[in-house]
Amino acid sequence: MANKNAKRTKDVRASIDRDAEYELGAAVKMVKDAATAKFDETIEIAMSLNVDPRHADQMVRGVVQLPNGTGKTVRIAVFAKDAKADEAREAGADLVGAEDLAEKIQNGEIDFDRCIATPDMMAVVGKLGKILGPKGMMPNPKLGTVTPDVKTAIQAAKAGQIEFRVEKQGIIHAGVGKASFSSEALAENISAFIDAIFKAKPTGVKGTYMKKASVSSTMGPGVKLDIAGLG
Repeated sequence: MANKNAKRTKDVRASIDRDAEYELGAAVKMVKDAATAKFDETIEIAMSLNVDPRHADQMVRGVVQLPNGTGKTVRIAVFAKDAKADEAREAGADLVGAEDLAEKIQNGEIDFDRCIATPDMMAVVGKLGKILGPKGMMPNPKLGTVTPDVKTAIQAAKAGQIEFRVEKQGIIHAGVGKASFSSEALAENISAFIDAIFKAKPTGVKGTYMKKASVSSTMGPGVKLDIAGLG
C-alpha cells in the first residue's frame, strides 16, 4: 500500500509542469493531490510583488478574514487590565496580562501567534518592539490589534483573520488553509487573500504590481498561478 501511495505521489508531482501557470481551481487540485504527508499539511501562497518595502509608499501590510478559516488553532495573547482583562479571558484569549506578560516575553516566552492590546497598555507593549516587531506580532491600531474592543479582535483572530506583510525582496506569503479543506474552500480563501493584496496596493507602485504567485503544501511542490486571471 505504501508503495502504491509513493507511486501515486510521484505521478502527481511528475504531472505538474513547474514552468506552466495554472488557473486557480486546477492549481488547488494539484496541490491537494500532491499533499500526501502523514499530517494535515498547510496550504500556502507565495507572491512576488513589484515593490520595495524600504520605501514607505511601497509597503504592503494589512489583515484579511479568510472565509473558511485557517484550520489552525490560533493562540492569542492580550495586554489588558481589570475589566478588559476579564473580557479578554471570556472571549477566549490564551494569555492575558500586563507587566507580568511583558516580562515573560522579554524572557523569551512567546507561546502565542497573535498579540492584541488595549490602547492604555501601549506604554508597556512599546518596550517589546524589538522582540515582537521582527516576528510581525507587534500590536498596531491600523491592523485592529490595538483596540478597546478586545472581544471582537479575539473573535476575528480565532475565526481566521490573518495579518500579511511584505518582506524585503517583495515577497509575501501566508498559510491559507489545510490539505483536508475542500478545493472550493481553499480557492475561496486564496481568492480572498489575493483580493486583499490587490486592495493594499501602495500608491508608489509603478507598472505591474504582482509579478508571480504560486501555491504549495508544506511538503509538496509549488504550482504557479496564472496571475492574468487573478485580481
